[in-house]
Amino acid sequence: MEHRLKLEHIQEAAHCIDPVFLHTPQYLAEPLSELLGCELVVKVETLNPIRSFKGRGADYFVSRALGRAGGQPMVCASAGNFGQAMAYACRKHRLPLTVYASQGANPLKVERMRALGAEVRLFGQDFDAAKQEARRFCQQTGAWMVEDGKEPEISEGAGTIALELLQDPKPFEAVWVPLGNGALLAGVGRWLKAHSPLTQVIGVCAAGAPIMAQAWRAGRYMEAEQINTIADGIGVRVPVREALEDLKGLVDDILLVEDDWTLQAMRLAHRHLGLVLEPSGAVGLAALLKFARFEGQRVATILCGGNLTEEQMKAWL
Repeated sequence: MEHRLKLEHIQEAAHCIDPVFLHTPQYLAEPLSELLGCELVVKVETLNPIRSFKGRGADYFVSRALGRAGGQPMVCASAGNFGQAMAYACRKHRLPLTVYASQGANPLKVERMRALGAEVRLFGQDFDAAKQEARRFCQQTGAWMVEDGKEPEISEGAGTIALELLQDPKPFEAVWVPLGNGALLAGVGRWLKAHSPLTQVIGVCAAGAPIMAQAWRAGRYMEAEQINTIADGIGVRVPVREALEDLKGLVDDILLVEDDWTLQAMRLAHRHLGLVLEPSGAVGLAALLKFARFEGQRVATILCGGNLTEEQMKAWL
């Protein structure tokens, strides 16, 4: 079956994405390896202007969309990191952007989206309510609804992380990937399964937002009535159908981690790696703490976001 995500596009993205998002640090985290009983390589995606991996996919999408936008203004919904990424890419090309976020969105992320030039509109109690309002606005105005996980270029841009991971001289038994709407997991899984098929691809959801894991296991589309997790960046209630399809054949397992495990992982990363991670950026490490798998083997996880408010840092770290 021909896959929607193209390997040649991931390869292309690795050469045209803004260099500020590429070639991120990856190294053996020795203190955590000793603690976990495995060789753990971390891929740090927080050391860039938006503190998140999302810049890869947004930059690749916007660069390819320039010729087909037709003057349409772009609109997206975001818990904050994707909105920052889109704002950064649109500012570079002098394109207007409107971002819809929930009324309870991380204020630091909202502030940064506005500072990067986006118009931010707050609506609803969670990300998916904000997304529905963004979709309604686009239907009324003819604006381009840019949906993370639906646009293949966003996932393909994220897939460049796997391309870089596999430049490591030793193979990985498994790569643990945070799972929100699926763009990161699909892009990474697409490259890994093509170029390192024996490497297990393991997605990690917050236990309080398990719908992507449930839908993947059931092999059918499902929605949730509510979510309850501090990991706002992966707090999905209404999956993206295209993203669910993209995961087929690429993922070996999807695990759930409770917020207590995630907080423990954030503190360990802060103590041993000197990194500030937001909850959604630490769930891969949290799953490695919770599940005793791959003992003595070489594994990797993607530390994919680091946007915390001052209050959150005081409370959580």
